[in-house]
Amino acid sequence: MKRLADLKISTLDLVPVRQDQGPAQALRNSLDLARHVEKFGYNRFWVAEHHNMDGIASSATAVLLGYLAGGTSTLRVGAGGVMLPNHAPLVIAEQFGTLASLYPDRIDLGLGRAPGADQLTARALRRERSGSADDFPDDVEELVRYLAPRTPEQKVIAVPGHGTEVPIWLLGSSLFSAQLAGMRGLPYAFASHFAPRYLHEAIRIYRDHFQPSAVLDKPYVMLGVPMVVADSDERADYLATSVYQRILALMRGQSLMQQAPVATMDGLWLPHEREAVASFLGLAMIGSPQKVKAKVEVLLEQTGADELIFTCDLYEHADRVRSYQLLAEAVLGR
Repeated sequence: MKRLADLKISTLDLVPVRQDQGPAQALRNSLDLARHVEKFGYNRFWVAEHHNMDGIASSATAVLLGYLAGGTSTLRVGAGGVMLPNHAPLVIAEQFGTLASLYPDRIDLGLGRAPGADQLTARALRRERSGSADDFPDDVEELVRYLAPRTPEQKVIAVPGHGTEVPIWLLGSSLFSAQLAGMRGLPYAFASHFAPRYLHEAIRIYRDHFQPSAVLDKPYVMLGVPMVVADSDERADYLATSVYQRILALMRGQSLMQQAPVATMDGLWLPHEREAVASFLGLAMIGSPQKVKAKVEVLLEQTGADELIFTCDLYEHADRVRSYQLLAEAVLGR
């Protein structure tokens, strides 16, 4: 069983946008958060590719990572992830090869097979490129080749890119990527921060199919976890209403701009919507440091995860920073 002392914790930032501040402030907040969690002892800081979502400012993922890496010094930064069907593998190899050349041993490349957007937006992104999720295994293999050392017979190279061997992760919210990550011997991150339903089955499939590789000699599992940590359970419950409103808006197809916390969600959602939000947040850890630490210990006992990557979307940036600080103090003892 994994011990708390062996656990690594990381940050997944969805770069949330407030209507009264706009994307520029959201991006500045992201860098400020990265600098704080670097001091708090977090292992890595990831941002995810999303498109056509007014409340998420991480669409130009590689550009944002350059900003974050340039503003920090030791923190690993990466994509959690790039939605590979939207892009030619060569383009991603060049982008992340550039980042790895500028910031050696600090860049991660997590890959997903979903569009990260609605179908209309996906078509706008891809144009003539088919971008089918069915191509994902071949696209991953092509990308790995571009980042590997150049071979004598290789006609197309990524510059920068070849020889950087940027660490590649496979991400998933279902079972497909779990099996593929295992077969390729790659680290696997499960999106349990929004799709906890298949968590245990995905981990089992990944471990059952794992084949040692030049990258890993044994499975490595990271889990996404929503969290809100505050000085008291009551304060955390109050702050979490911003998270509930955001997910409710997502389910209703409404604006994802952050909303201020409210005293009660009564009257804001219907019973079936409350259940849907609760299902979405099935793995959420909301409460005081002591309460959340106990939940982390239970999750480790149940999954044996090697690393947890926490996401925390709160209305006030200071509350978000405080949550990550309290979590680090509780889990890492610092």
